[in-house]
Amino acid sequence: MAIEIQKQQGGVYLRNTYRGNCSSLDEFILLGITDNPEMKVVLFTTFLLVYLIILLANLGTIILIRVDTQLHTPMYFFLSHLSFCDLCYSTAIGPKMLVDLLAEDKSISTVGCALQFFTLCAFVDSECLLLAVMAYDIYHAISNPLLYTVNMSSQLCFLLMAGVYLVGTADALIHTTLAFSLCFCGSNEINHFFCDVPPLLLISCSDTEANELVTFTIVGFIELSTISGLLVSYCYIISSVLKIRSADGRSKAFSTCASHLTAVAIFQGTQLFLYFHPSSSYSLDQDKMTSLFYTLVNPRLNPLIYSLKNKGVNEALEKLKKKR
Repeated sequence: MAIEIQKQQGGVYLRNTYRGNCSSLDEFILLGITDNPEMKVVLFTTFLLVYLIILLANLGTIILIRVDTQLHTPMYFFLSHLSFCDLCYSTAIGPKMLVDLLAEDKSISTVGCALQFFTLCAFVDSECLLLAVMAYDIYHAISNPLLYTVNMSSQLCFLLMAGVYLVGTADALIHTTLAFSLCFCGSNEINHFFCDVPPLLLISCSDTEANELVTFTIVGFIELSTISGLLVSYCYIISSVLKIRSADGRSKAFSTCASHLTAVAIFQGTQLFLYFHPSSSYSLDQDKMTSLFYTLVNPRLNPLIYSLKNKGVNEALEKLKKKR
Protein backbone atom coordinates (compact mmCIF):
# COMPACT_ATOMS: atom_id res chain seq x y z
CA MET A 1 0.00 0.00 0.00
CA ALA A 2 1.36 3.39 -0.96
CA ILE A 3 0.65 6.75 0.58
CA GLU A 4 0.75 9.77 -1.67
CA ILE A 5 0.98 13.28 -0.19
CA GLN A 6 -0.80 15.82 -2.33
CA LYS A 7 -0.25 19.50 -1.60
CA GLN A 8 -2.62 22.18 -2.73
CA GLN A 9 -3.06 25.85 -1.97
CA GLY A 10 -5.93 25.13 0.38
CA GLY A 11 -4.11 22.57 2.47
CA VAL A 12 -2.60 19.11 2.31
CA TYR A 13 -4.50 15.92 1.78
CA LEU A 14 -2.87 12.56 2.37
CA ARG A 15 -4.14 10.15 -0.22
CA ASN A 16 -4.16 6.39 0.12
CA THR A 17 -3.26 5.06 -3.34
CA TYR A 18 -3.96 1.44 -2.49
CA ARG A 19 -5.89 -0.17 -5.30
CA GLY A 20 -7.78 -3.19 -4.10
CA ASN A 21 -11.35 -4.41 -4.21
CA CYS A 22 -13.62 -1.43 -3.69
CA SER A 23 -16.01 -2.09 -0.84
CA SER A 24 -18.34 -0.16 1.41
CA LEU A 25 -17.52 -0.23 5.11
CA ASP A 26 -20.10 -0.82 7.81
CA GLU A 27 -18.11 1.10 10.42
CA PHE A 28 -15.04 3.20 11.06
CA ILE A 29 -12.68 3.33 14.04
CA LEU A 30 -11.93 6.79 15.46
CA LEU A 31 -8.38 6.81 16.85
CA GLY A 32 -9.15 9.86 18.99
CA ILE A 33 -6.94 12.54 20.50
CA THR A 34 -4.38 10.46 22.39
CA ASP A 35 -3.39 6.89 23.28
CA ASN A 36 -1.97 7.86 26.67
CA PRO A 37 -4.22 6.28 29.38
CA GLU A 38 -3.30 8.90 31.99
CA MET A 39 -4.03 11.78 29.63
CA LYS A 40 -7.39 10.28 28.68
CA VAL A 41 -8.78 10.68 32.21
CA VAL A 42 -7.55 14.29 32.43
CA LEU A 43 -8.93 15.14 28.99
CA PHE A 44 -12.25 13.44 29.73
CA THR A 45 -12.73 15.46 32.92
CA THR A 46 -11.70 18.72 31.23
CA PHE A 47 -13.83 18.31 28.12
CA LEU A 48 -16.82 17.04 30.07
CA LEU A 49 -16.75 20.27 32.08
CA VAL A 50 -16.31 22.32 28.88
CA TYR A 51 -19.20 20.54 27.17
CA LEU A 52 -21.51 21.02 30.16
CA ILE A 53 -20.68 24.75 30.15
CA ILE A 54 -21.48 24.85 26.41
CA LEU A 55 -24.87 23.21 27.05
CA LEU A 56 -25.80 25.44 29.97
CA ALA A 57 -24.54 28.70 28.45
CA ASN A 58 -26.02 28.28 24.98
CA LEU A 59 -29.29 26.68 26.10
CA GLY A 60 -29.61 29.38 28.76
CA THR A 61 -29.09 32.10 26.13
CA ILE A 62 -31.73 30.61 23.81
CA ILE A 63 -34.30 30.18 26.61
CA LEU A 64 -33.65 33.64 28.07
CA ILE A 65 -34.14 35.33 24.69
CA ARG A 66 -37.26 33.26 24.13
CA VAL A 67 -38.98 34.07 27.43
CA ASP A 68 -38.04 37.77 27.82
CA THR A 69 -40.16 39.92 25.51
CA GLN A 70 -37.69 42.82 25.74
CA LEU A 71 -35.16 40.62 23.92
CA HIS A 72 -37.51 39.98 21.00
CA THR A 73 -35.49 42.16 18.63
CA PRO A 74 -33.52 41.25 15.47
CA MET A 75 -30.18 41.44 17.32
CA TYR A 76 -31.19 38.86 19.91
CA PHE A 77 -33.02 36.78 17.30
CA PHE A 78 -29.71 36.29 15.47
CA LEU A 79 -27.86 35.82 18.76
CA SER A 80 -30.19 32.95 19.70
CA HIS A 81 -29.45 31.28 16.36
CA LEU A 82 -25.71 31.76 16.96
CA SER A 83 -26.13 29.85 20.24
CA PHE A 84 -28.21 27.21 18.44
CA CYS A 85 -25.47 26.64 15.84
CA ASP A 86 -22.82 26.41 18.58
CA LEU A 87 -24.96 23.93 20.49
CA CYS A 88 -25.64 21.72 17.45
CA TYR A 89 -22.14 21.31 16.07
CA SER A 90 -20.52 20.89 19.51
CA THR A 91 -23.12 18.22 20.35
CA ALA A 92 -22.38 16.43 17.07
CA ILE A 93 -18.77 16.00 18.26
CA GLY A 94 -18.63 16.28 22.07
CA PRO A 95 -20.57 13.24 23.41
CA LYS A 96 -18.92 10.76 21.01
CA MET A 97 -15.46 12.16 21.74
CA LEU A 98 -16.05 11.88 25.50
CA VAL A 99 -17.23 8.27 25.21
CA ASP A 100 -14.24 7.33 23.03
CA LEU A 101 -11.77 8.76 25.57
CA LEU A 102 -12.74 6.01 28.05
CA ALA A 103 -14.27 3.25 25.89
CA GLU A 104 -12.38 0.31 24.41
CA ASP A 105 -14.65 0.20 21.37
CA LYS A 106 -14.20 3.40 19.39
CA SER A 107 -16.20 2.31 16.37
CA ILE A 108 -18.80 4.45 14.64
CA SER A 109 -21.17 3.20 11.95
CA THR A 110 -20.83 4.56 8.44
CA VAL A 111 -24.27 6.14 8.74
CA GLY A 112 -23.33 7.64 12.11
CA CYS A 113 -20.07 8.94 10.67
CA ALA A 114 -21.87 10.55 7.72
CA LEU A 115 -24.51 12.08 10.02
CA GLN A 116 -21.84 13.46 12.36
CA PHE A 117 -19.93 15.07 9.50
CA PHE A 118 -23.11 16.42 7.88
CA THR A 119 -24.29 18.04 11.13
CA LEU A 120 -20.90 19.58 11.84
CA CYS A 121 -20.48 20.93 8.31
CA ALA A 122 -24.03 22.32 8.10
CA PHE A 123 -23.90 24.28 11.35
CA VAL A 124 -20.28 25.47 11.04
CA ASP A 125 -21.06 26.88 7.59
CA SER A 126 -24.30 28.36 8.91
CA GLU A 127 -22.47 30.10 11.76
CA CYS A 128 -19.89 31.45 9.33
CA LEU A 129 -22.62 33.09 7.23
CA LEU A 130 -24.62 34.12 10.30
CA LEU A 131 -21.73 36.24 11.59
CA ALA A 132 -21.85 38.22 8.33
CA VAL A 133 -25.64 38.63 8.67
CA MET A 134 -25.14 39.90 12.23
CA ALA A 135 -22.74 42.57 10.93
CA TYR A 136 -25.47 43.71 8.52
CA ASP A 137 -27.90 43.82 11.46
CA ILE A 138 -25.46 45.90 13.54
CA TYR A 139 -25.16 48.38 10.68
CA HIS A 140 -28.92 49.00 10.67
CA ALA A 141 -29.01 49.21 14.49
CA ILE A 142 -26.31 51.90 14.53
CA SER A 143 -27.04 53.84 11.34
CA ASN A 144 -30.76 54.42 11.96
CA PRO A 145 -31.90 53.17 15.38
CA LEU A 146 -35.37 54.77 15.04
CA LEU A 147 -36.14 52.69 11.93
CA TYR A 148 -34.15 49.64 13.06
CA THR A 149 -37.12 47.32 13.64
CA VAL A 150 -38.71 48.52 10.38
CA ASN A 151 -35.60 47.95 8.26
CA MET A 152 -34.89 44.63 9.99
CA SER A 153 -38.45 43.32 9.92
CA SER A 154 -39.40 39.88 11.23
CA GLN A 155 -39.98 38.69 7.68
CA LEU A 156 -36.50 39.81 6.57
CA CYS A 157 -34.88 38.19 9.62
CA PHE A 158 -36.60 34.87 8.92
CA LEU A 159 -35.63 35.04 5.24
CA LEU A 160 -31.99 35.76 6.12
CA MET A 161 -31.88 32.83 8.56
CA ALA A 162 -33.60 30.55 6.05
CA GLY A 163 -30.93 31.48 3.49
CA VAL A 164 -28.14 30.85 6.02
CA TYR A 165 -29.44 27.38 6.91
CA LEU A 166 -30.20 26.54 3.27
CA VAL A 167 -26.65 27.31 2.13
CA GLY A 168 -25.16 25.47 5.13
CA THR A 169 -27.31 22.39 4.50
CA ALA A 170 -26.61 22.37 0.74
CA ASP A 171 -22.85 22.63 1.33
CA ALA A 172 -22.94 19.85 3.95
CA LEU A 173 -24.97 17.63 1.61
CA ILE A 174 -22.46 18.07 -1.22
CA HIS A 175 -19.42 17.35 0.99
CA THR A 176 -21.09 14.37 2.70
CA THR A 177 -22.25 12.80 -0.56
CA LEU A 178 -18.81 13.11 -2.15
CA ALA A 179 -16.91 11.91 0.94
CA PHE A 180 -19.06 8.83 1.55
CA SER A 181 -19.18 7.84 -2.12
CA LEU A 182 -15.47 7.01 -1.91
CA CYS A 183 -14.12 3.47 -1.92
CA PHE A 184 -12.34 2.17 1.20
CA CYS A 185 -10.17 -0.82 0.42
CA GLY A 186 -7.74 -1.00 3.31
CA SER A 187 -7.89 0.26 6.88
CA ASN A 188 -11.08 1.67 8.39
CA GLU A 189 -9.19 3.62 11.09
CA ILE A 190 -9.76 7.39 11.01
CA ASN A 191 -6.88 9.30 12.58
CA HIS A 192 -9.13 11.89 14.24
CA PHE A 193 -11.65 12.24 17.07
CA PHE A 194 -14.54 12.79 14.63
CA CYS A 195 -15.39 12.09 10.99
CA ASP A 196 -13.75 14.73 8.81
CA VAL A 197 -12.74 14.92 5.15
CA PRO A 198 -8.88 14.89 5.25
CA PRO A 199 -8.56 11.71 7.37
CA LEU A 200 -11.27 10.04 5.26
CA LEU A 201 -9.30 10.86 2.10
CA LEU A 202 -6.27 9.26 3.70
CA ILE A 203 -7.88 5.81 3.97
CA SER A 204 -9.73 5.99 0.64
CA CYS A 205 -8.48 4.16 -2.43
CA SER A 206 -10.59 6.28 -4.79
CA ASP A 207 -9.44 9.22 -6.85
CA THR A 208 -10.11 12.10 -4.46
CA GLU A 209 -9.26 15.02 -6.75
CA ALA A 210 -12.94 15.93 -7.10
CA ASN A 211 -13.34 16.00 -3.31
CA GLU A 212 -10.29 18.21 -2.90
CA LEU A 213 -11.39 20.60 -5.65
CA VAL A 214 -14.97 20.88 -4.32
CA THR A 215 -13.74 21.36 -0.72
CA PHE A 216 -11.34 24.11 -1.70
CA THR A 217 -13.86 25.82 -4.01
CA ILE A 218 -16.85 25.79 -1.65
CA VAL A 219 -14.90 26.63 1.50
CA GLY A 220 -13.12 29.38 -0.38
CA PHE A 221 -16.41 30.78 -1.73
CA ILE A 222 -18.10 30.78 1.69
CA GLU A 223 -15.09 32.37 3.39
CA LEU A 224 -14.70 34.97 0.64
CA SER A 225 -18.43 35.82 0.73
CA THR A 226 -18.44 36.05 4.52
CA ILE A 227 -15.31 38.18 4.80
CA SER A 228 -16.46 40.45 1.95
CA GLY A 229 -19.83 40.91 3.66
CA LEU A 230 -18.12 41.69 6.97
CA LEU A 231 -15.75 44.22 5.41
CA VAL A 232 -18.51 46.04 3.52
CA SER A 233 -20.79 46.09 6.58
CA TYR A 234 -18.04 47.44 8.84
CA CYS A 235 -17.11 50.15 6.37
CA TYR A 236 -20.69 51.41 6.66
CA ILE A 237 -20.73 50.81 10.42
CA ILE A 238 -17.56 52.88 10.99
CA SER A 239 -18.98 55.65 8.81
CA SER A 240 -22.21 55.62 10.86
CA VAL A 241 -20.38 55.58 14.21
CA LEU A 242 -18.27 58.60 13.22
CA LYS A 243 -21.49 60.53 12.56
CA ILE A 244 -22.72 59.96 16.13
CA ARG A 245 -22.16 63.17 18.10
CA SER A 246 -22.75 61.73 21.56
CA ALA A 247 -19.70 60.22 23.27
CA ASP A 248 -21.98 57.80 25.12
CA GLY A 249 -23.62 56.78 21.85
CA ARG A 250 -20.26 56.12 20.25
CA SER A 251 -19.17 54.09 23.26
CA LYS A 252 -22.28 51.88 23.08
CA ALA A 253 -21.84 51.41 19.33
CA PHE A 254 -18.17 50.43 19.69
CA SER A 255 -19.07 48.06 22.54
CA THR A 256 -21.57 46.23 20.32
CA CYS A 257 -19.04 46.05 17.49
CA ALA A 258 -16.27 44.84 19.81
CA SER A 259 -18.29 41.83 20.97
CA HIS A 260 -19.17 40.86 17.41
CA LEU A 261 -15.63 41.39 16.09
CA THR A 262 -14.21 39.23 18.89
CA ALA A 263 -16.58 36.40 17.98
CA VAL A 264 -15.71 36.82 14.28
CA ALA A 265 -11.95 36.92 14.93
CA ILE A 266 -11.98 33.70 16.97
CA PHE A 267 -14.26 31.76 14.62
CA GLN A 268 -12.88 32.99 11.28
CA GLY A 269 -9.29 32.86 12.49
CA THR A 270 -9.65 29.20 13.38
CA GLN A 271 -11.39 28.38 10.09
CA LEU A 272 -8.81 30.19 7.97
CA PHE A 273 -5.95 28.52 9.81
CA LEU A 274 -7.55 25.09 9.44
CA TYR A 275 -8.21 25.28 5.71
CA PHE A 276 -5.72 27.81 4.35
CA HIS A 277 -2.54 27.53 6.41
CA PRO A 278 0.74 26.79 4.55
CA SER A 279 0.83 23.22 3.31
CA SER A 280 4.40 22.72 4.51
CA SER A 281 3.25 23.08 8.14
CA TYR A 282 0.30 20.68 7.87
CA SER A 283 -0.06 17.68 10.19
CA LEU A 284 -3.03 15.62 11.34
CA ASP A 285 -2.09 16.22 15.00
CA GLN A 286 -2.17 19.98 14.40
CA ASP A 287 -5.47 19.54 12.58
CA LYS A 288 -6.89 17.75 15.64
CA MET A 289 -5.92 20.57 17.98
CA THR A 290 -7.37 23.25 15.70
CA SER A 291 -10.58 21.24 15.26
CA LEU A 292 -10.78 20.78 19.01
CA PHE A 293 -10.67 24.54 19.48
CA TYR A 294 -13.52 25.39 17.12
CA THR A 295 -15.75 22.44 18.08
CA LEU A 296 -15.50 22.72 21.87
CA VAL A 297 -13.68 25.89 22.92
CA ASN A 298 -15.31 28.42 20.57
CA PRO A 299 -18.93 27.47 21.49
CA ARG A 300 -17.99 28.03 25.14
CA LEU A 301 -16.53 31.47 24.44
CA ASN A 302 -19.39 32.89 22.36
CA PRO A 303 -21.93 33.18 25.22
CA LEU A 304 -19.25 34.83 27.34
CA ILE A 305 -18.08 37.44 24.84
CA TYR A 306 -21.41 38.07 23.13
CA SER A 307 -24.15 37.37 25.66
CA LEU A 308 -22.99 37.66 29.25
CA LYS A 309 -21.35 41.04 28.63
CA ASN A 310 -24.45 42.31 26.85
CA LYS A 311 -26.51 44.84 28.80
CA GLY A 312 -29.85 43.48 27.57
CA VAL A 313 -28.99 39.91 28.52
CA ASN A 314 -27.70 40.97 31.95
CA GLU A 315 -30.90 42.92 32.64
CA ALA A 316 -32.99 39.92 31.59
CA LEU A 317 -30.99 37.69 33.94
CA GLU A 318 -31.53 40.13 36.83
CA LYS A 319 -35.27 40.19 36.16
CA LEU A 320 -35.35 36.40 36.13
CA LYS A 321 -33.51 36.25 39.46
CA LYS A 322 -35.94 38.72 41.06
CA LYS A 323 -38.93 36.68 39.86
CA ARG A 324 -37.50 33.59 41.52
